[in-house]
Amino acid sequence: MPNFDFKRFHIRSMNAGSDEERALINQELKDLYASLGEEDKKIFNEELQHFLTKEVSRIKSDYESINGLDRPN
Repeated sequence: MPNFDFKRFHIRSMNAGSDEERALINQELKDLYASLGEEDKKIFNEELQHFLTKEVSRIKSDYESINGLDRPN
């Protein structure tokens, strides 16, 4: 069962020095997807969904923590 390292792509994209570099990283991810068989594409999509859900949740939690600092009890 594949285990795709979306975090690696995410970090590389965040640290990209330009829009062009970010586009190349995104294309690399698209090329990886295109090279997969149907079953691995299904796994890829499931793992990507899990990664995105986890990241959005983490960002929301970070935002709420920071936003709460502005509101005294």
